[in-house]
Amino acid sequence: MLQVIGISASYGSVQVLRRVTFHVGPGEIVAIIGANGAGKSTLLRSISGIHRPSEGEIVFEGTAVQQMTPERIVRLGLIQVPEARQLFPNLTVLENLELGGYIFGRKYVQGALDEMFQMFPILSDRRRQKAGTLSGGEQQMLSIARSLMARPRLLILDEPSMGLAPLIVEEIYAKLLALHSRGTTVLLVEQNAMGALSIAERGYVLETGRIVLSGKAAELMEHDDVQRAYLGKDYQNKWER
Repeated sequence: MLQVIGISASYGSVQVLRRVTFHVGPGEIVAIIGANGAGKSTLLRSISGIHRPSEGEIVFEGTAVQQMTPERIVRLGLIQVPEARQLFPNLTVLENLELGGYIFGRKYVQGALDEMFQMFPILSDRRRQKAGTLSGGEQQMLSIARSLMARPRLLILDEPSMGLAPLIVEEIYAKLLALHSRGTTVLLVEQNAMGALSIAERGYVLETGRIVLSGKAAELMEHDDVQRAYLGKDYQNKWER
């Protein structure tokens, strides 16, 4: 579904990504893990058309997208849930959701809203509340739901567990597994290696702008370097697919 081939990206004279290559197949959950500063967000900005790579190719369902605008990429169904939620804090939950689906028209939006409120009941209860007054977990659910309003064929999530309590993270990941079971393909980019690899099928490790390890998620969790750097010696797998 998604092929990233030899992508490099820089900010001025500072090179952040160095010939990054990976792929996501239809129906997969794929995790990219890496520490703060590894280049994860720059990678996602490049895929979403926000930052133009200096070399390489990004192919989504057979179409090269690395020169497209973010708007065109969204219309193809490549949708990103941004880091730190990035909601419109002074708009209501309902208004944020409506903006997520605006490109498809009002008639579509109404039906999609009903689906989102069934999937995220707390958002139905908070629909008239301003997004900026929600808890962190509620804001993350709203950010995911807003992205789902845009009919993603591939849903990309940038650090969805950031700043959330462990119980809320469990709830968010349970929602992602439920979405996956309904056929949504997911690319999960996380510093939280424990959670990401526990729900993924395959994974990649990004360090200083390079992919340094890849393989089945279960195998990466057992890899000595991954455990030492990201999971800690006492890590035990608590998630069940």
